[in-house]
Amino acid sequence: MTIMRIVVTGATGQLGRLTVEALLRRGIPAADIIATGRDIVRIKDLADRGITVRRADFADTEGLAEAFAGADRLLLISASVPVGERVANHRRVIDAAVSAGVSLVAYTSTTHANTATTVLGATHGETEEYLRDRGIPSVLLRNSWYLENYTSQLPQILKNGAVVGAAGEGRISAASRADYAEAAAVVLTTEGHTGSVYELGGDESFTLTELATAISAAAGKQVTYADLPVTDFAQALAAAGLPAELAEVLADADRGMSHGEMYTNSGDLRRLIGRPPMTLAEAFATALHDRG
Repeated sequence: MTIMRIVVTGATGQLGRLTVEALLRRGIPAADIIATGRDIVRIKDLADRGITVRRADFADTEGLAEAFAGADRLLLISASVPVGERVANHRRVIDAAVSAGVSLVAYTSTTHANTATTVLGATHGETEEYLRDRGIPSVLLRNSWYLENYTSQLPQILKNGAVVGAAGEGRISAASRADYAEAAAVVLTTEGHTGSVYELGGDESFTLTELATAISAAAGKQVTYADLPVTDFAQALAAAGLPAELAEVLADADRGMSHGEMYTNSGDLRRLIGRPPMTLAEAFATALHDRG
């Protein structure tokens, strides 16, 4: 089958941009990639490289239809909007993809979305169900947590000498955004993935206690893990400046982690990208090097 054109939603975000770059590395011509986002000024540099750039607001049904026109395959990157709006936005994207005649939708879900008990997990589960109900050929990319969720906190962790969370001793199979993006690009550019459910995560899972140990080893400074009750963790996140709703969602995600909802030993990510994913130690070594 000849791939006509590939749409990447959320190309203004980090995962979307990395996926566009991965598609280019895999030999997809720039003219066959449609990068979409709400603020296309942020991806003007992609247009300068020959990529088709179109505005796509998940709340704008007509605009979505125009953005997806002529597309063959589509990557739906889950929306970074308030949790209560996510499913409705995803449904509009799926409906627009159906109307545009898209032959495959790849959706970035979360590990074990069909059984997840978290608020975030529920939105992914509902989106997966809607994809099935609409009958559009699809593939589910159930991504675990991002390593960057922790490396981005490195300055604060080192300042406080502590990783703070509510995940108990739950194991987390985090991987880098770049590795998840590479997996998405593989699914979008090769055959045999329709109907597949990939549980994606790093080969080496870790607890937050082990995360603190890894940071200590990488930075040469003692870091410990402070495990809080979920409500206390939410309050700590809000006190650190996060909006209250986001703080509660993230604390709830840690609660899910404590029950293994971000753990997978499937090996799907390694098989898709054809190499071992970035490890926790590599992620922190890179982050510390970048800090100078």
